Amino acid sequence: VLKFVNFEAEENTVSHETQGLSKAQLVVRRGKPFKLTLFFRGRSWSPLLESLWLEVCLGRLSERIPVRISDRSCCSLAWWAAVYPGDVHSQSVTVHLCSPVQSSVATYQLLLHIEDANCRMSYVVGTFVLLCNPWLKDDPVYMPLDVHIQEYVKSDYGLIYMGTHLNVRSRPWSFGQYEPGVLEACLQLLQVSPQHLRDPDKDFLRRADPAYLSRVVCAMVNCNDDMGILEGRWQGSYAGGVNPVEWSGSADILHRWVSSNCSPVRYGQCWVFASVLCTVMRVLGIPSRVVTVFNSAHDSDGNVKITEFYTSTGEKLGLSKDSIWNFHVWVECWMKRPDLGAFFDGWQVVDPTPQEKSAGIFCCGPCPVAAIQSRFLGAPYDASFIFASVDADVVQLIVRNGAVVGRRVDTECVGQRIYTKSVNSDRPENLTQTYKGMKSKTVDH
Repeated sequence: VLKFVNFEAEENTVSHETQGLSKAQLVVRRGKPFKLTLFFRGRSWSPLLESLWLEVCLGRLSERIPVRISDRSCCSLAWWAAVYPGDVHSQSVTVHLCSPVQSSVATYQLLLHIEDANCRMSYVVGTFVLLCNPWLKDDPVYMPLDVHIQEYVKSDYGLIYMGTHLNVRSRPWSFGQYEPGVLEACLQLLQVSPQHLRDPDKDFLRRADPAYLSRVVCAMVNCNDDMGILEGRWQGSYAGGVNPVEWSGSADILHRWVSSNCSPVRYGQCWVFASVLCTVMRVLGIPSRVVTVFNSAHDSDGNVKITEFYTSTGEKLGLSKDSIWNFHVWVECWMKRPDLGAFFDGWQVVDPTPQEKSAGIFCCGPCPVAAIQSRFLGAPYDASFIFASVDADVVQLIVRNGAVVGRRVDTECVGQRIYTKSVNSDRPENLTQTYKGMKSKTVDH
């Protein structure tokens, strides 16, 4: 008879680099074994007389895993469970359990079955959380350098760059991964997404893919289509909420969202949306960084140009929905893109600020930065919109008596600088050349 189960939280969290993420449940990373010790009343498990099975459950999905006596790890393509020689004791047995490297990110329920010739005993053992594993080479979010993982996954401190390209300012941001309740809020966000509410089984299965996860989370950071976290406001009064400039960290926002039963927190602007997204992605184990584009264009009609109308005396006319912001903030997430090929692996733009719809919902990306630099504008997702944000030509039309009498094309105004925080430093890292190719100078007609 099973007495209790020790999830060996201290040892497992150190081994899996998940210290501090949760005190309530075990948090481990996919593709890497973790151990649990089963304690029995009376005698321990007898491998010769009884078979031992673990069962992992995600909603209605489940998989039974036979526990074998083995002295080595198995492949990382399927669930496996093993008892190493010497780990069977008089009243306990230690089991090592490992998930496939491309398992879904979620909270799993764990069951134990003990069978002999006459009966089967089943127990609900508890739950554990499975995250992406950037330390593991076969994981799509694998990052080769540990110093980068420390900066883009484990660090809870960031800098957000703001202002103009001629007067760059920075402000600190606390991502807050280790604040109580933040991991649970991030997992709840996945559970209340439209994708999960519509088809839980399909959503659980697709959560193995970091590109899919990033699209779901991106849409859930804004509240335009769903029970999302933040409501945006860019003008007028902030009565009934918090002025976006007053936020300094993600944990307060996530706590407010959970405590209000998933009602949107008021208010956010681009750097707030991006910083909250960065928190959620780092919690899920996907390397992420906040990026600022100075002179960022909003291409409203999809022609990859920003059109402006002026009178002959230089007065700007409000005839175009296109615009250029002093700065705009989004997130880059690190992952492989098997749907596109190895050239497009690496940093991907994910922008949670609600601007235009992507496949019917307010999200943007993931789009490979390599696709923007190489002008591969058909790349999923939203490459042409993101390209315009950093590299659109600005077409300035001079209008007199309803007719265009002059035209000027500025090829350098948009995307003047693109900054993120440097690794292990508060200095900005200039990413401009990772996005932009060579362009011609300003042309007058």
